[in-house]
Amino acid sequence: MGDQHKTLRDLPVEENVAPGTMLCAGCGGVLLVRIFEKILGPNTITLNAAGCMSMLSVFPYTPFKSSWLYVAMASAPAAAQGVRDALDIMIRKGRIRPEDDLKVVVITGDGAAADIGLQTTSGALHRNLDFYYLVYDNEGYSNTGFQASGSSPFGAATKTTLPSKHVPEGSLLEKKDLFEIWRAHRPPYVATVSPAYIADMMRKVERASQFAGPKLFIAHSPCPPGWDIDSGAVIRLAKMAVETGVWPLKEAVHGQVTHSLVMKKRRPVEEYLKMQGRFEHLFSPARQEDVLQKIQAKVDGYWKSVTERSL
Repeated sequence: MGDQHKTLRDLPVEENVAPGTMLCAGCGGVLLVRIFEKILGPNTITLNAAGCMSMLSVFPYTPFKSSWLYVAMASAPAAAQGVRDALDIMIRKGRIRPEDDLKVVVITGDGAAADIGLQTTSGALHRNLDFYYLVYDNEGYSNTGFQASGSSPFGAATKTTLPSKHVPEGSLLEKKDLFEIWRAHRPPYVATVSPAYIADMMRKVERASQFAGPKLFIAHSPCPPGWDIDSGAVIRLAKMAVETGVWPLKEAVHGQVTHSLVMKKRRPVEEYLKMQGRFEHLFSPARQEDVLQKIQAKVDGYWKSVTERSL
């Protein structure tokens, strides 16, 4: 394992994604993409599935120093296959020197990752495509008004799961476990990351780079307008998600799961929920104790299973 990115002091100074984009102020996804591209360096080609990050590059302007391709919501991993194959063919024919090869990167939101693009992602994993996949998980279709996605958590209010007299909980469905869906495909590397733990993300990207094949990252990405939070609260909220155990920081190397951070004492999940307007209905006008207990129990159950596996 390399050791170029141990602490924040090791974060490259050079920017590969310029500031001044059209995205929302405080967007957790933009920070994650910026750090991701910093660590990988300029010799990359990024395929961006339709979503919030499509607003990063609006013709004729782009903040990316590297090459960037916009593709349909369902197609990014399939397009990445075509790019990777083309690069390999040109290297084999001597048209590109091996040292000038590019890293193939897919950036997508959770809507494409968990729903619309899951089929093509599964195909890329099955073919053992050599690429990096970063999903900024803001738990909804934010670019079109924040409708529910397969990544929206139980109890959340979205435009399509508004709390009502008959359904006071909001969303009745549980969040898909993308980590386990991807791990079942047996890729060499899968990890979760957070914008509040940049050094952890740096180390994981560097660790993943030693493997050929799919390298997948699920990134917690607080969304100010979709989650009804202040843009200045994004990092604080992301940190709270880890401290309450809602967002485990972990990785799977050839299927073997380890956690990069395990809290000795977790904060109550409702401290995380209370910071977001999308969960306001769970506390007012009446506290929905059964829903809150169910959410807490799910988190507790996860960490209990982690403890039992480590014994």
